[in-house]
Amino acid sequence: MVDMMTGFRLTTLLTVAASALTLAACGSAEVASPGEGDFGGGTTPTTPTTPTTPAPGTPAADCPTGLSNVGLVANGTLRACQLPATITGSLTLSVRAGTIYSISGRTEVGTDRGADPTAPVAGSVQGILTIDPGVKVFASGGTDYLLINRGSQIFAEGTATNPIIFTSRQNIEGTTTATSQGQWGGIVLAGRAPGAVCPVGVTAPNASCVGQVEGTSANYGGNSPADNSGRLRYVQVNYSGFELSPNNELQALTLAGVGNGTVVEFFQSYNSSDDGIEIFGGTVNLKNIVINGADDDGLDTDTGWRGGAQFGIITQKPTAVTNGSRGFEWSAAPSGTAFYAQPKVSNFTIVGRNAAVAADALLTLNTGTQPTIINSIVTNPTTSAAACLDIDDAQTVTNAPIFRSVYFACSRPYENDSNVNGAATEAVFLSATNVFNTPTGSSTGLLAPAGATIQNSTLTFITGGDAALVTPTNGNALYSFFSNVTYIGAVRNAADTWYLGWTCGLAAGSNC
Repeated sequence: MVDMMTGFRLTTLLTVAASALTLAACGSAEVASPGEGDFGGGTTPTTPTTPTTPAPGTPAADCPTGLSNVGLVANGTLRACQLPATITGSLTLSVRAGTIYSISGRTEVGTDRGADPTAPVAGSVQGILTIDPGVKVFASGGTDYLLINRGSQIFAEGTATNPIIFTSRQNIEGTTTATSQGQWGGIVLAGRAPGAVCPVGVTAPNASCVGQVEGTSANYGGNSPADNSGRLRYVQVNYSGFELSPNNELQALTLAGVGNGTVVEFFQSYNSSDDGIEIFGGTVNLKNIVINGADDDGLDTDTGWRGGAQFGIITQKPTAVTNGSRGFEWSAAPSGTAFYAQPKVSNFTIVGRNAAVAADALLTLNTGTQPTIINSIVTNPTTSAAACLDIDDAQTVTNAPIFRSVYFACSRPYENDSNVNGAATEAVFLSATNVFNTPTGSSTGLLAPAGATIQNSTLTFITGGDAALVTPTNGNALYSFFSNVTYIGAVRNAADTWYLGWTCGLAAGSNC
Protein backbone atom coordinates (compact mmCIF):
# COMPACT_ATOMS: atom_id res chain seq x y z
CA MET A 1 0.00 0.00 0.00
CA VAL A 2 1.20 3.53 -0.74
CA ASP A 3 0.71 6.67 1.30
CA MET A 4 -1.11 8.61 -1.41
CA MET A 5 -1.02 11.89 0.52
CA THR A 6 2.75 11.66 0.89
CA GLY A 7 3.02 11.05 -2.83
CA PHE A 8 0.86 14.09 -3.59
CA ARG A 9 2.91 16.26 -1.28
CA LEU A 10 6.20 15.27 -2.84
CA THR A 11 4.90 15.88 -6.34
CA THR A 12 3.71 19.30 -5.24
CA LEU A 13 7.07 20.02 -3.62
CA LEU A 14 9.08 19.19 -6.69
CA THR A 15 6.90 20.90 -9.25
CA VAL A 16 6.39 24.09 -7.26
CA ALA A 17 10.02 24.30 -6.16
CA ALA A 18 11.31 23.64 -9.64
CA SER A 19 9.03 26.12 -11.37
CA ALA A 20 9.86 28.79 -8.81
CA LEU A 21 13.62 28.29 -9.07
CA THR A 22 13.95 27.57 -12.80
CA LEU A 23 16.50 29.85 -14.35
CA ALA A 24 15.61 29.40 -17.95
CA ALA A 25 12.16 29.59 -18.25
CA CYS A 26 23.57 -5.44 -23.70
CA GLY A 27 24.24 -6.78 -20.61
CA SER A 28 25.34 -10.37 -20.58
CA ALA A 29 27.59 -9.92 -23.58
CA GLU A 30 29.99 -7.90 -21.47
CA VAL A 31 32.56 -10.05 -19.72
CA ALA A 32 33.23 -9.03 -16.15
CA SER A 33 36.67 -7.40 -16.09
CA PRO A 34 39.44 -7.03 -18.67
CA GLY A 35 42.13 -9.69 -18.42
CA GLU A 36 39.95 -12.33 -16.79
CA GLY A 37 38.97 -14.21 -19.92
CA ASP A 38 35.97 -16.50 -20.13
CA PHE A 39 33.90 -17.84 -17.27
CA GLY A 40 35.28 -20.98 -15.74
CA GLY A 41 35.01 -23.37 -12.87
CA GLY A 42 31.23 -23.31 -12.57
CA THR A 43 28.18 -24.81 -14.18
CA THR A 44 26.03 -22.80 -16.56
CA PRO A 45 22.26 -23.26 -16.23
CA THR A 46 20.67 -24.64 -19.34
CA THR A 47 18.03 -22.82 -21.35
CA PRO A 48 14.88 -22.36 -19.23
CA THR A 49 11.92 -24.55 -20.00
CA THR A 50 8.95 -22.95 -21.73
CA PRO A 51 5.77 -24.16 -20.06
CA THR A 52 2.31 -23.76 -21.43
CA THR A 53 1.21 -20.21 -20.61
CA PRO A 54 -1.17 -20.37 -17.62
CA ALA A 55 -4.34 -18.34 -17.47
CA PRO A 56 -4.07 -14.97 -15.65
CA GLY A 57 -3.98 -15.49 -11.88
CA THR A 58 -2.86 -19.11 -12.31
CA PRO A 59 0.64 -20.11 -11.12
CA ALA A 60 3.13 -21.61 -13.52
CA ALA A 61 3.37 -25.38 -13.31
CA ASP A 62 7.14 -25.42 -12.79
CA CYS A 63 10.29 -23.30 -12.69
CA PRO A 64 13.00 -22.62 -15.26
CA THR A 65 15.93 -25.03 -15.25
CA GLY A 66 18.51 -24.02 -12.65
CA LEU A 67 15.97 -22.52 -10.24
CA SER A 68 14.24 -24.24 -7.33
CA ASN A 69 10.47 -24.57 -7.07
CA VAL A 70 9.69 -23.34 -3.54
CA GLY A 71 5.91 -23.29 -3.74
CA LEU A 72 3.20 -20.72 -4.24
CA VAL A 73 2.87 -17.12 -3.04
CA ALA A 74 0.45 -14.24 -3.48
CA ASN A 75 -2.57 -16.28 -2.42
CA GLY A 76 -1.53 -19.13 -4.64
CA THR A 77 -1.41 -17.08 -7.84
CA LEU A 78 2.36 -17.18 -8.44
CA ARG A 79 4.97 -19.93 -8.57
CA ALA A 80 8.04 -18.92 -6.52
CA CYS A 81 11.27 -19.88 -8.29
CA GLN A 82 14.32 -19.51 -6.07
CA LEU A 83 17.76 -18.49 -7.31
CA PRO A 84 20.69 -20.77 -6.41
CA ALA A 85 22.84 -19.79 -3.43
CA THR A 86 25.78 -19.17 -5.79
CA ILE A 87 25.28 -18.20 -9.42
CA THR A 88 28.13 -19.29 -11.66
CA GLY A 89 28.29 -18.80 -15.39
CA SER A 90 25.30 -16.90 -16.79
CA LEU A 91 21.74 -16.82 -15.50
CA THR A 92 18.88 -14.75 -16.94
CA LEU A 93 15.59 -13.97 -15.20
CA SER A 94 12.84 -13.19 -17.70
CA VAL A 95 9.20 -12.26 -17.31
CA ARG A 96 7.32 -15.55 -17.27
CA ALA A 97 3.57 -16.00 -16.82
CA GLY A 98 2.56 -17.15 -13.34
CA THR A 99 6.14 -16.89 -12.06
CA ILE A 100 7.95 -14.74 -9.50
CA TYR A 101 11.59 -15.09 -8.44
CA SER A 102 12.96 -15.30 -4.92
CA ILE A 103 16.22 -15.21 -3.02
CA SER A 104 16.91 -16.95 0.27
CA GLY A 105 19.84 -16.23 2.56
CA ARG A 106 23.07 -14.89 1.10
CA THR A 107 22.61 -15.23 -2.65
CA GLU A 108 25.91 -14.66 -4.45
CA VAL A 109 26.77 -13.89 -8.05
CA GLY A 110 30.15 -15.56 -8.52
CA THR A 111 32.73 -15.97 -5.79
CA ASP A 112 35.27 -13.35 -4.78
CA ARG A 113 37.93 -13.19 -7.51
CA GLY A 114 40.23 -10.88 -5.55
CA ALA A 115 41.57 -7.37 -6.07
CA ASP A 116 43.67 -7.98 -9.19
CA PRO A 117 41.70 -8.60 -12.41
CA THR A 118 44.80 -9.97 -14.11
CA ALA A 119 45.37 -12.60 -11.42
CA PRO A 120 42.03 -13.95 -10.12
CA VAL A 121 42.00 -15.90 -6.87
CA ALA A 122 42.69 -19.58 -7.52
CA GLY A 123 39.48 -21.59 -7.61
CA SER A 124 37.25 -18.51 -7.79
CA VAL A 125 34.39 -18.45 -10.27
CA GLN A 126 32.76 -15.64 -12.22
CA GLY A 127 29.03 -15.19 -12.44
CA ILE A 128 26.76 -12.90 -14.38
CA LEU A 129 23.10 -12.25 -13.58
CA THR A 130 20.84 -10.63 -16.17
CA ILE A 131 17.36 -9.47 -15.19
CA ASP A 132 14.87 -8.42 -17.84
CA PRO A 133 12.42 -5.48 -17.61
CA GLY A 134 9.34 -6.13 -15.51
CA VAL A 135 10.82 -8.93 -13.40
CA LYS A 136 9.98 -9.03 -9.68
CA VAL A 137 12.27 -10.64 -7.10
CA PHE A 138 11.28 -11.06 -3.46
CA ALA A 139 12.96 -12.10 -0.23
CA SER A 140 11.41 -13.33 3.01
CA GLY A 141 13.70 -12.22 5.84
CA GLY A 142 16.37 -9.82 7.04
CA THR A 143 19.29 -12.11 6.26
CA ASP A 144 18.18 -12.57 2.65
CA TYR A 145 20.27 -10.41 0.32
CA LEU A 146 21.84 -10.40 -3.14
CA LEU A 147 25.63 -10.05 -3.35
CA ILE A 148 27.58 -9.45 -6.56
CA ASN A 149 31.18 -10.37 -5.79
CA ARG A 150 34.37 -8.81 -7.16
CA GLY A 151 34.91 -9.94 -10.73
CA SER A 152 31.24 -10.72 -11.39
CA GLN A 153 28.39 -8.61 -12.74
CA ILE A 154 24.67 -7.86 -12.65
CA PHE A 155 22.70 -6.44 -15.58
CA ALA A 156 19.32 -5.42 -14.16
CA GLU A 157 17.90 -3.07 -16.75
CA GLY A 158 14.26 -2.14 -16.58
CA THR A 159 12.50 0.64 -18.44
CA ALA A 160 10.55 3.75 -17.49
CA THR A 161 7.29 1.85 -17.97
CA ASN A 162 8.51 -1.57 -16.86
CA PRO A 163 10.91 -1.32 -13.91
CA ILE A 164 12.61 -4.21 -12.13
CA ILE A 165 11.35 -4.52 -8.55
CA PHE A 166 13.13 -6.13 -5.59
CA THR A 167 10.77 -6.35 -2.64
CA SER A 168 9.64 -8.36 0.38
CA ARG A 169 7.44 -11.40 0.67
CA GLN A 170 5.03 -9.33 2.75
CA ASN A 171 4.66 -6.92 -0.14
CA ILE A 172 3.96 -9.77 -2.56
CA GLU A 173 1.37 -11.09 -0.12
CA GLY A 174 -0.25 -7.67 0.17
CA THR A 175 0.43 -6.95 3.85
CA THR A 176 2.84 -4.00 3.61
CA THR A 177 1.83 -0.44 4.49
CA ALA A 178 3.37 3.00 3.98
CA THR A 179 5.42 2.46 7.18
CA SER A 180 6.71 -1.06 6.45
CA GLN A 181 10.50 -1.44 6.37
CA GLY A 182 13.35 -3.82 7.19
CA GLN A 183 11.68 -6.91 5.76
CA TRP A 184 14.74 -8.21 3.88
CA GLY A 185 18.39 -7.31 3.37
CA GLY A 186 19.06 -5.55 0.06
CA ILE A 187 21.57 -5.54 -2.82
CA VAL A 188 25.36 -5.43 -2.41
CA LEU A 189 27.82 -4.73 -5.22
CA ALA A 190 31.47 -5.39 -4.38
CA GLY A 191 34.13 -4.12 -6.78
CA ARG A 192 37.84 -3.51 -7.22
CA ALA A 193 38.02 0.29 -7.28
CA PRO A 194 40.24 2.14 -4.75
CA GLY A 195 39.25 2.93 -1.20
CA ALA A 196 40.76 4.25 2.03
CA VAL A 197 40.94 1.01 4.06
CA CYS A 198 44.60 0.02 3.93
CA PRO A 199 47.04 -2.07 5.96
CA VAL A 200 49.37 -0.17 8.28
CA GLY A 201 52.10 1.52 6.27
CA VAL A 202 50.23 1.32 2.95
CA THR A 203 48.94 4.47 1.28
CA ALA A 204 45.91 4.43 -0.99
CA PRO A 205 45.32 3.90 -3.82
CA ASN A 206 46.83 0.44 -3.62
CA ALA A 207 45.60 -3.02 -4.58
CA SER A 208 46.21 -4.19 -1.01
CA CYS A 209 43.70 -1.66 0.34
CA VAL A 210 40.79 -4.02 0.86
CA GLY A 211 37.84 -3.77 3.22
CA GLN A 212 34.94 -5.94 4.26
CA VAL A 213 31.41 -4.97 3.27
CA GLU A 214 29.21 -3.93 6.18
CA GLY A 215 26.67 -6.61 6.95
CA THR A 216 28.58 -9.36 5.13
CA SER A 217 31.94 -11.14 5.05
CA ALA A 218 32.48 -10.07 1.43
CA ASN A 219 35.64 -8.21 0.46
CA TYR A 220 35.84 -5.09 -1.66
CA GLY A 221 38.55 -2.81 -3.02
CA GLY A 222 41.65 -2.85 -5.17
CA ASN A 223 43.22 -0.38 -7.57
CA SER A 224 41.02 -0.57 -10.67
CA PRO A 225 39.10 2.73 -10.90
CA ALA A 226 37.27 1.69 -14.09
CA ASP A 227 36.11 -1.65 -12.67
CA ASN A 228 32.72 -2.72 -14.04
CA SER A 229 30.15 -4.45 -11.83
CA GLY A 230 27.40 -4.19 -14.46
CA ARG A 231 24.34 -1.96 -14.79
CA LEU A 232 21.33 -1.05 -12.65
CA ARG A 233 18.69 0.93 -14.54
CA TYR A 234 15.07 1.55 -13.58
CA VAL A 235 15.33 -0.58 -10.45
CA GLN A 236 13.40 -0.36 -7.19
CA VAL A 237 14.55 -1.85 -3.87
CA ASN A 238 11.61 -1.74 -1.45
CA TYR A 239 11.11 -2.45 2.30
CA SER A 240 14.75 -3.48 2.77
CA GLY A 241 17.53 -2.79 5.29
CA PHE A 242 18.32 -5.01 8.22
CA GLU A 243 20.54 -4.78 11.30
CA LEU A 244 22.49 -8.01 11.53
CA SER A 245 24.17 -6.78 14.72
CA PRO A 246 24.76 -3.34 16.33
CA ASN A 247 26.31 -0.98 13.75
CA ASN A 248 26.35 -3.77 11.19
CA GLU A 249 23.51 -3.21 8.75
CA LEU A 250 22.40 -3.95 5.25
CA GLN A 251 21.07 -1.05 3.18
CA ALA A 252 18.77 -1.00 0.17
CA LEU A 253 21.87 -0.65 -2.02
CA THR A 254 25.47 -1.02 -0.89
CA LEU A 255 28.17 0.00 -3.37
CA ALA A 256 31.54 -1.15 -2.04
CA GLY A 257 34.66 -0.46 -4.08
CA VAL A 258 32.50 -0.15 -7.19
CA GLY A 259 34.25 1.32 -10.23
CA ASN A 260 33.15 3.97 -12.70
CA GLY A 261 32.67 1.36 -15.41
CA THR A 262 29.47 0.46 -13.53
CA VAL A 263 26.19 2.19 -14.41
CA VAL A 264 23.68 3.10 -11.69
CA GLU A 265 20.84 5.30 -12.89
CA PHE A 266 17.10 5.57 -12.34
CA PHE A 267 17.45 3.71 -9.06
CA GLN A 268 15.05 3.94 -6.12
CA SER A 269 15.31 2.96 -2.47
CA TYR A 270 11.88 2.91 -0.82
CA ASN A 271 11.41 2.50 2.95
CA SER A 272 14.80 1.13 3.93
CA SER A 273 15.17 0.58 7.67
CA ASP A 274 18.77 1.80 7.38
CA ASP A 275 20.35 3.96 4.66
CA GLY A 276 18.94 4.31 1.20
CA ILE A 277 22.34 3.98 -0.49
CA GLU A 278 25.67 3.54 1.26
CA ILE A 279 28.90 3.85 -0.71
CA PHE A 280 32.20 2.46 0.56
CA GLY A 281 35.15 3.82 -1.43
CA GLY A 282 35.20 3.32 -5.17
CA THR A 283 34.64 5.65 -8.10
CA VAL A 284 31.09 4.77 -9.17
CA ASN A 285 28.84 7.53 -10.52
CA LEU A 286 25.06 7.71 -10.10
CA LYS A 287 22.33 9.59 -11.94
CA ASN A 288 18.56 10.00 -11.41
CA ILE A 289 18.31 8.63 -7.88
CA VAL A 290 15.23 8.54 -5.64
CA ILE A 291 15.50 7.75 -1.92
CA ASN A 292 12.27 8.04 0.03
CA GLY A 293 11.38 6.77 3.48
CA ALA A 294 14.85 5.73 4.69
CA ASP A 295 14.94 5.37 8.47
CA ASP A 296 18.60 6.39 8.59
CA ASP A 297 20.55 8.45 6.05
CA GLY A 298 19.59 8.97 2.44
CA LEU A 299 23.07 8.85 0.89
CA ASP A 300 25.79 7.65 3.28
CA THR A 301 29.42 7.46 2.17
CA ASP A 302 32.48 5.94 3.81
CA THR A 303 36.07 4.91 3.14
CA GLY A 304 36.93 7.36 0.41
CA TRP A 305 34.27 7.46 -2.32
CA ARG A 306 35.55 9.52 -5.25
CA GLY A 307 32.59 9.58 -7.59
CA GLY A 308 29.60 11.77 -8.33
CA ALA A 309 25.81 11.81 -8.32
CA GLN A 310 23.48 14.06 -10.30
CA PHE A 311 19.69 14.46 -10.23
CA GLY A 312 18.53 13.06 -6.91
CA ILE A 313 15.46 13.27 -4.70
CA ILE A 314 15.72 12.44 -1.01
CA THR A 315 12.64 12.71 1.21
CA GLN A 316 12.97 11.63 4.81
CA LYS A 317 10.21 10.23 6.94
CA PRO A 318 8.31 12.92 8.87
CA THR A 319 9.68 11.47 12.11
CA ALA A 320 12.16 8.78 13.04
CA VAL A 321 12.54 6.68 16.18
CA THR A 322 16.30 7.20 16.34
CA ASN A 323 18.66 10.12 15.90
CA GLY A 324 21.18 10.27 13.09
CA SER A 325 18.72 10.39 10.20
CA ARG A 326 20.21 12.74 7.60
CA GLY A 327 20.02 13.45 3.92
CA PHE A 328 23.78 13.11 3.39
CA GLU A 329 26.24 11.68 5.90
CA TRP A 330 29.69 11.69 4.35
CA SER A 331 32.93 10.45 5.83
CA ALA A 332 36.15 8.64 5.06
CA ALA A 333 37.70 6.00 7.31
CA PRO A 334 39.95 5.69 9.12
CA SER A 335 39.95 9.20 10.54
CA GLY A 336 42.97 11.18 9.43
CA THR A 337 43.57 9.21 6.24
CA ALA A 338 45.26 11.14 3.45
CA PHE A 339 42.98 9.42 0.91
CA TYR A 340 40.10 11.82 1.45
CA ALA A 341 36.61 11.08 0.26
CA GLN A 342 35.76 13.34 -2.67
CA PRO A 343 31.98 13.03 -3.14
CA LYS A 344 30.52 15.30 -5.80
CA VAL A 345 26.79 16.04 -6.05
CA SER A 346 24.73 18.21 -8.38
CA ASN A 347 20.99 18.83 -8.74
CA PHE A 348 19.64 17.19 -5.61
CA THR A 349 16.47 18.14 -3.79
CA ILE A 350 16.57 17.03 -0.15
CA VAL A 351 13.46 17.32 2.01
CA GLY A 352 14.17 16.79 5.70
CA ARG A 353 11.96 15.66 8.53
CA ASN A 354 10.77 17.46 11.63
CA ALA A 355 13.86 16.47 13.60
CA ALA A 356 13.75 16.91 17.37
CA VAL A 357 17.53 17.13 17.81
CA ALA A 358 20.12 19.45 16.31
CA ALA A 359 22.44 16.53 15.56
CA ASP A 360 20.39 15.57 12.52
CA ALA A 361 21.65 18.24 10.14
CA LEU A 362 20.56 17.38 6.60
CA LEU A 363 24.11 17.65 5.24
CA THR A 364 26.52 16.16 7.77
CA LEU A 365 30.17 16.14 6.71
CA ASN A 366 32.37 14.03 8.93
CA THR A 367 35.93 12.77 8.86
CA GLY A 368 38.34 13.38 6.00
CA THR A 369 35.86 14.55 3.36
CA GLN A 370 36.52 16.94 0.49
CA PRO A 371 32.99 17.50 -0.85
CA THR A 372 31.52 19.34 -3.81
CA ILE A 373 27.81 20.20 -3.60
CA ILE A 374 26.30 22.34 -6.35
CA ASN A 375 22.94 23.28 -7.89
CA SER A 376 20.89 21.76 -5.08
CA ILE A 377 17.97 22.56 -2.77
CA VAL A 378 18.00 21.59 0.93
CA THR A 379 14.81 22.11 2.92
CA ASN A 380 13.48 21.40 6.41
CA PRO A 381 10.23 22.20 8.19
CA THR A 382 10.59 25.50 10.02
CA THR A 383 9.88 23.62 13.28
CA SER A 384 12.82 21.24 12.81
CA ALA A 385 15.68 21.53 15.27
CA ALA A 386 18.18 20.41 12.64
CA ALA A 387 20.22 22.76 10.49
CA CYS A 388 20.87 22.36 6.79
CA LEU A 389 24.64 21.91 7.24
CA ASP A 390 26.98 20.56 9.90
CA ILE A 391 30.73 20.09 9.36
CA ASP A 392 32.02 17.83 12.11
CA ASP A 393 35.69 17.43 11.31
CA ALA A 394 38.56 19.92 11.24
CA GLN A 395 40.21 18.10 8.32
CA THR A 396 37.04 18.43 6.28
CA VAL A 397 37.12 22.19 6.89
CA THR A 398 40.78 22.30 5.87
CA ASN A 399 39.90 20.41 2.69
CA ALA A 400 37.90 23.47 1.55
CA PRO A 401 34.43 22.13 0.73
CA ILE A 402 32.87 23.53 -2.44
CA PHE A 403 29.28 24.78 -2.22
CA ARG A 404 27.93 26.61 -5.24
CA SER A 405 24.36 27.51 -6.18
CA VAL A 406 22.92 25.71 -3.17
CA TYR A 407 19.61 26.91 -1.78
CA PHE A 408 19.25 26.37 1.99
CA ALA A 409 15.76 26.65 3.49
CA CYS A 410 16.08 25.50 7.10
CA SER A 411 15.30 27.21 10.37
CA ARG A 412 19.08 27.38 10.84
CA PRO A 413 21.31 27.25 7.74
CA TYR A 414 24.34 25.79 9.53
CA GLU A 415 25.14 24.11 12.83
CA ASN A 416 27.31 26.42 14.92
CA ASP A 417 27.67 23.83 17.66
CA SER A 418 29.81 23.85 20.76
CA ASN A 419 32.59 21.67 19.40
CA VAL A 420 35.77 23.02 17.87
CA ASN A 421 34.29 22.94 14.38
CA GLY A 422 31.36 25.24 15.01
CA ALA A 423 33.18 28.46 14.10
CA ALA A 424 34.86 26.72 11.17
CA THR A 425 31.49 25.66 9.76
CA GLU A 426 30.34 29.25 10.00
CA ALA A 427 33.46 30.40 8.16
CA VAL A 428 32.90 27.92 5.35
CA PHE A 429 29.27 28.97 5.10
CA LEU A 430 30.10 32.67 4.89
CA SER A 431 33.11 32.26 2.63
CA ALA A 432 33.11 34.54 -0.40
CA THR A 433 34.25 31.62 -2.55
CA ASN A 434 30.96 29.82 -1.96
CA VAL A 435 27.51 30.73 -3.23
CA PHE A 436 24.67 30.16 -0.79
CA ASN A 437 21.05 31.14 -0.96
CA THR A 438 19.68 31.12 2.57
CA PRO A 439 16.52 32.17 4.38
CA THR A 440 18.46 34.82 6.30
CA GLY A 441 21.04 35.65 3.67
CA SER A 442 24.64 36.60 4.38
CA SER A 443 27.01 39.42 3.57
CA THR A 444 28.64 37.35 0.85
CA GLY A 445 26.55 35.21 -1.45
CA LEU A 446 22.95 35.38 -2.54
CA LEU A 447 19.89 36.36 -0.57
CA ALA A 448 16.85 34.15 -0.43
CA PRO A 449 13.87 34.91 -2.63
CA ALA A 450 11.51 37.02 -0.55
CA GLY A 451 8.98 35.01 1.44
CA ALA A 452 10.75 31.64 1.15
CA THR A 453 9.26 29.28 3.70
CA ILE A 454 8.35 25.65 4.35
CA GLN A 455 4.83 24.74 5.38
CA ASN A 456 4.96 22.81 8.65
CA SER A 457 2.74 19.89 7.76
CA THR A 458 3.01 19.39 4.02
CA LEU A 459 6.70 20.18 3.41
CA THR A 460 5.60 22.03 0.31
CA PHE A 461 8.26 24.47 -0.85
CA ILE A 462 6.83 27.91 -1.54
CA THR A 463 8.65 30.95 -2.85
CA GLY A 464 7.32 34.26 -4.01
CA GLY A 465 10.54 36.06 -4.78
CA ASP A 466 12.96 36.65 -7.61
CA ALA A 467 14.15 33.23 -8.72
CA ALA A 468 16.61 34.86 -11.10
CA LEU A 469 18.84 35.55 -8.09
CA VAL A 470 19.78 31.87 -8.09
CA THR A 471 22.48 31.28 -10.69
CA PRO A 472 23.38 27.67 -11.56
CA THR A 473 26.96 26.45 -11.69
CA ASN A 474 28.47 24.78 -14.73
CA GLY A 475 28.74 21.28 -13.27
CA ASN A 476 30.54 19.80 -16.24
CA ALA A 477 33.41 22.21 -15.67
CA LEU A 478 33.82 20.82 -12.15
CA TYR A 479 33.28 17.13 -12.94
CA SER A 480 33.05 15.62 -16.41
CA PHE A 481 30.28 13.20 -15.40
CA PHE A 482 27.88 16.06 -14.70
CA SER A 483 25.55 17.40 -17.37
CA ASN A 484 25.51 21.16 -17.56
CA VAL A 485 22.04 22.48 -16.61
CA THR A 486 20.26 25.81 -16.35
CA TYR A 487 18.49 25.17 -13.04
CA ILE A 488 19.07 23.99 -9.49
CA GLY A 489 17.35 21.10 -7.75
CA ALA A 490 16.35 17.68 -9.02
CA VAL A 491 13.81 18.79 -11.62
CA ARG A 492 13.70 21.61 -14.12
CA ASN A 493 10.01 22.46 -13.82
CA ALA A 494 6.55 20.92 -13.51
CA ALA A 495 6.95 19.21 -16.87
CA ASP A 496 10.17 17.48 -15.81
CA THR A 497 8.79 14.21 -14.40
CA TRP A 498 11.73 11.83 -14.76
CA TYR A 499 11.00 10.54 -11.24
CA LEU A 500 7.41 9.42 -11.95
CA GLY A 501 6.02 6.22 -13.42
CA TRP A 502 8.83 3.81 -12.53
CA THR A 503 8.98 4.64 -8.80
CA CYS A 504 7.03 3.65 -5.70
CA GLY A 505 5.39 5.99 -3.19
CA LEU A 506 5.86 9.32 -4.95
CA ALA A 507 2.40 9.78 -6.39
CA ALA A 508 -1.04 8.26 -6.60
CA GLY A 509 -0.98 5.24 -8.89
CA SER A 510 2.79 4.90 -8.63
CA ASN A 511 4.46 1.62 -9.62
CA CYS A 512 4.70 -0.39 -6.39
